[in-house]
Amino acid sequence: MPQLGVSVAIVDDGRILLTKREDFEVWCLPGGAVDPGESVAQAAVREAREETGLQVELTRLVGVYSRPNDRFGGVHVVLFAARPVGGALQLQPEEVIEAAYFGPATFPEPFLWVHRQQALDALSGAHGVARAHNQPWPFDPKMSRQALYDMRDRSGLSRQQFYLQHSGQSGPEDVVLEVGDVPGWPEDATSSGKESRS
Repeated sequence: MPQLGVSVAIVDDGRILLTKREDFEVWCLPGGAVDPGESVAQAAVREAREETGLQVELTRLVGVYSRPNDRFGGVHVVLFAARPVGGALQLQPEEVIEAAYFGPATFPEPFLWVHRQQALDALSGAHGVARAHNQPWPFDPKMSRQALYDMRDRSGLSRQQFYLQHSGQSGPEDVVLEVGDVPGWPEDATSSGKESRS
């Protein structure tokens, strides 16, 4: 059954908060799955607090980002823009090993490509966006997360190398804008090369 998730673009003074995942040591936006009994907006606020320690106020629904060929029969992520209104950066160590604010010209590497696109859309002021990323999930779709981590740990590669080797390379041509009008970015703000998918 397809999975529903959320991403949160926490923006402060024109910069966006990115987190570095513990499992594959790559940069991404805070977010995660929607739990039973909660709305997507409630999930976004909860995930932001759990992963970063920040209380946020959602300011805009940016769009929906679909990966129909991913595991679970597809993954669909709702992206919200938000601003910090309380708390302090306090990372969830089992999921996040680093966090910092970045502008579009200084995004860190490696950065999950789909999350890079989400971050750019949020910073550009986009709303009402629907994008599809059609690259297939590179593992057995029935593989559990723990089985994937076991494979990673047996590979002899660093966590980041394992992710980059198996995730394939993806870039803007692999993400299709299905609905919405997205303000453009200056070429120098976004041209840092292709990134791996999430």
